[in-house]
Amino acid sequence: MNLKNLFQDFNPSKFVVFTCLLVFTVLFSLRLDKSITWSYWFVFLPIWVWKLLVMIGAFIGSSVWLRNPQYRQEASSANQYKAMIVSCGEHLALLMFELLVVINLESDGHNWLIVFIPLFILSVFCIGACIWCVKNDRSCELELFCAVNILQFIFLALRLDNIIVWSWVIVFIPIWIIMCVAMIGVLYAVALAIILLRSPDILSEQRRGNVSTAIGYSFLVIPLLVFEILLANRLDHMNDFNFITVAVPLVISLVSLICLAFGAKGGNCWWFGIRKDFCQFLLGVCPCLQEYGNISYSIQSNDHDPQPRSPAEEHSDHSLPEVKVKLKGKEISDEPRQSIPVLSMESPD
Repeated sequence: MNLKNLFQDFNPSKFVVFTCLLVFTVLFSLRLDKSITWSYWFVFLPIWVWKLLVMIGAFIGSSVWLRNPQYRQEASSANQYKAMIVSCGEHLALLMFELLVVINLESDGHNWLIVFIPLFILSVFCIGACIWCVKNDRSCELELFCAVNILQFIFLALRLDNIIVWSWVIVFIPIWIIMCVAMIGVLYAVALAIILLRSPDILSEQRRGNVSTAIGYSFLVIPLLVFEILLANRLDHMNDFNFITVAVPLVISLVSLICLAFGAKGGNCWWFGIRKDFCQFLLGVCPCLQEYGNISYSIQSNDHDPQPRSPAEEHSDHSLPEVKVKLKGKEISDEPRQSIPVLSMESPD
């Protein structure tokens, strides 16, 4: 196992978000099918865990920032801290919306337009946040999602309040447009991967990277489109599927996003005051991984040994193969030795 390739591009924030969404999707679908009768406050528990981690991470990061004024002189560090504060504000708006949703589902005493007000404000704010992220070379997945779906949020609120009585297929027109653009992007990624796969001038690593990207986006967009079609038909009573069945394609998309989190790179180093790459932070917390990630094991047989040996020696060779350990290109014996800490993992020769 090569821990360097596994963790060096790992994005822990995306992993936590998509894992919480996956668990919430399953619980919410079961609650809508009345397979479980839990309170919505408990059904939304993965969402509360997600938001709690965001609040704790932003609080610890801000505490480290205030105690270390020297970091304010670094432009990159200041931009990352500002990005963390912006993201924390966006999650607070999402938390307000989710609290209002749970209250309305439990009591059914408010109009959905009132419930969606924090989401409307967040969507308008995200338009400016997207511009700031582009200027500062920052990723903006959440900001872009909220900004492009502002019209969809308005249609959903109006439809839930029966102010408009359109069919759900028409209500989802904004998202159909977005999915068409996403499908064009998937077709482009697949075509590019096929072309580069047949090109002799491209390195094998680039070929594998393009093929992995095409497969990942295909497993993300296509199941998501199927889910939206099934959901619209279910809400229009064109099929009688259970909501857990309708949510299966969405679960596949979320699993794809969780897998893509291991190669997403990026991330903000100020969450929880880590101030370093997650891989280096993990090695600092778990020193044993430094030793494990910096060695390789090879099992070698001694079938071609020219020296005659006794039956007892041959029996010992077959029962316990020789294990050689390589540490930074040097073979060493399996005798006890002292672990040497390193700052980063290196691939064995």
